[in-house]
Amino acid sequence: MGLDRVLQVKNRLGLNPDFPLVIVGGTNGKGSTCAMLESIYHQAGYNIACYTSPHLLRYNERVRINAEEISDTAMVAAFNAVEAARGDTQLTYFEFGTLAAVWCFMQQRVDVAILEVGLGGRLDAVNVFEPDCTVVTAVDIDHIDFLGDSRESIGFEKAGIFRHGITAICGDDAPPASLLQHAEKIGANLELIGRDFSLHRHDKTWDFAGASVIKELPLPALTGDFQLINAACALAAIESMQPVLPVSRAHMVSGLSLVRLAGRFQCVARNPDIILDVTHNPHAALALAQNLHQQKTQGRTLAVFAMLSDKDVAGVIAALAPEIDKWYLSTVDHVRAASVSQLLEIFDRMEVGAEIRSFGDLAAAYRQACLDAGRNDRIVIFGSFFTVAEVMRVLPAVTLNISS
Repeated sequence: MGLDRVLQVKNRLGLNPDFPLVIVGGTNGKGSTCAMLESIYHQAGYNIACYTSPHLLRYNERVRINAEEISDTAMVAAFNAVEAARGDTQLTYFEFGTLAAVWCFMQQRVDVAILEVGLGGRLDAVNVFEPDCTVVTAVDIDHIDFLGDSRESIGFEKAGIFRHGITAICGDDAPPASLLQHAEKIGANLELIGRDFSLHRHDKTWDFAGASVIKELPLPALTGDFQLINAACALAAIESMQPVLPVSRAHMVSGLSLVRLAGRFQCVARNPDIILDVTHNPHAALALAQNLHQQKTQGRTLAVFAMLSDKDVAGVIAALAPEIDKWYLSTVDHVRAASVSQLLEIFDRMEVGAEIRSFGDLAAAYRQACLDAGRNDRIVIFGSFFTVAEVMRVLPAVTLNISS
């Protein structure tokens, strides 16, 4: 791990953006924060670019301009440019894609770009670019093989995107000391939620308070109380960029109301409700459990579940077990996938008080859940991006077949 290789190819390509960059990191919430920033700047009429990961169904989902996926032709041209420039320098999949995305954005002469950190921050490929604002959302334990097994070690890695004299926004209400210390050491302009900016929720609206106060904003179209924290981080970033990228309250209102993001408590069908969520760690699982608890159902909650073996499977199960009436276990088509037998072993140890069934593939698990579900039940598909993606591929055919 390191930035030397990707920096060499960046310099060969001459990738020195002359437009503002916002780099967004964090354990959970960074994708939602990017989506809100993208939506608000799009509503404000800016030529907005956004680079996120991972994708669900198409690689092009990662690279968007004006809220539209980039074309295959433009994406291939970018890949060819990176391939020609790298020579004998080896790049990872993510490093290659990051350089290609920024190459696209420069070709399109965008007004501003949002770059989402892939993993960590300090040694992530997006960190070779110089941001005009940085955001770290929630900090929790994930990717321990690369980032360490404590919030302190992970917080230090996340804080690696901060820069001297540049606004560094943190949406964690109890940020690790390592993050605070690094920000102070390098002289970043650290803004903390609860200290430098805050939010106050009403019944159907909320207020943002930072350098200015913006009242009676609509709740974000993304479901969950935790999304208000992500929205506050987005508005804090927008506020810091106002001198170069002015945004009105009306643009904020429309951007928050219209924001969309696949796989974040995404309801794709009704009666029974079918919900997709890319939850893959305990922190995110607690947020999903809170959403399920707050949005009561008259029937049962059925879980179609598969995870990667290097994640905290037991922690995710523990967080969601109180909300699940029946589990449909399977595996995903990935080298790091947890097998069904591994999942069953964990469930046996935990003695989860719910019915459990296992299947050879996710399509079969999802199909059976649809057959078992009544009109008042709901089906929740979660455990990883790969879990959601595999079900999305069969979703229309299976759902339509069941409903007919």
